[in-house]
Amino acid sequence: MKRTLGLLPLVLSTFGASAPALATSGGAFRHSTPAVSGYDVVSYHTGEKPLRGNGNHVAIHEGVTYLFVNEANREAFELDPARFIPAYGGYCAYGVSLGKKFVADPDVWRIVDGRLYLNLDTAIQEKWNEDVAGRIRKADSRWTEIQDADPASL
Repeated sequence: MKRTLGLLPLVLSTFGASAPALATSGGAFRHSTPAVSGYDVVSYHTGEKPLRGNGNHVAIHEGVTYLFVNEANREAFELDPARFIPAYGGYCAYGVSLGKKFVADPDVWRIVDGRLYLNLDTAIQEKWNEDVAGRIRKADSRWTEIQDADPASL
C-alpha cells in the first residue's frame, strides 16, 4: 500500500507535466483539417474530375493545409496559390451570397473565370446556377463582412 501511495505523486507529476503538451497537440489537431476536405485544389483546374490529395504532397499557405496528388501539383500551387485557392475560403458560394458560411461539398463545384467556387450540394448549386454572375457579385460584397465571423454566429 505504501508503495502505491509513493507512486501516486510520481504519476500525478508526470501527468501534470504532460497536460500542456496534450492541450497543445489537441489544439494543433483541431486546426490541421485540410482545405477542401483534402481535395487537390489544382486538380479542379486540369479539366479532369477533382482528386483527393495525400500526405506525401503538402503545402501550407496562410496557415491552411493543402494536399496534392503529386509533386507537380504542389509546385504549381506554391508558384501561384491565389490561382487555386477556392473562393470564400472554400465555403458554399451560394451561402456566402446570402451572408452565411456553409461547409461545401468538394464534389459540387464550378470554375468561373478561372476561380473555383464550391457549393453545399447539387440542389443549392442549381439555385446558384440560375444567376452565377449575380450570386458572385453578392457573395463578393458579403464576404468582406463575414470573412472573419464564426459560421455559427451568422
